[in-house]
Amino acid sequence: MKTKFVVLALFVVAAAAAAQVKNPVTSALRETLPGRQKNTVAAVEAMPADKFNYKPTVDQMTFGHLVAHMVESNNSFCSKAAAVPAPKVDEVKETDSKDKLVAALKASFDFCGDALGKMDDSKLGEMTEGFGGQQFSRARFALILASSWADHYAETAMYLRLNGQTPPTAKH
Repeated sequence: MKTKFVVLALFVVAAAAAAQVKNPVTSALRETLPGRQKNTVAAVEAMPADKFNYKPTVDQMTFGHLVAHMVESNNSFCSKAAAVPAPKVDEVKETDSKDKLVAALKASFDFCGDALGKMDDSKLGEMTEGFGGQQFSRARFALILASSWADHYAETAMYLRLNGQTPPTAKH
């Protein structure tokens, strides 16, 4: 009976070890990216081209500015989290055409996919320059990245609703 217990215990330990993820933070970001990319790009594509200059109040940014901001954020945050150089791209402006902004957004998500493909958790403790010259860990940038994807989609959904459009995740 004791031998059966030891074998069972070893099996449970081996199964638990096999179930552990090697790079849990990086893996979580990689798993999150496709859904965020799909929904955010779909939301931007759903906004009519003539509404890219729309802003809900005087103090808020235009929808085009939001898209340009998302492009810059993806390129910067994915670079910082993954410890890879940011892509050399032409800066997009809020006044650029819908087609140009959508293409740049898609390219920024593609860059994130490439960057996260090279990322592993071993570098998350490294420090790199963040906002205002402050030093941030790559782990902090990974968290900023994940929260920015959620925040940016929420903003696009709000802009869509204010313009009579249904956000992608609200369609059934």
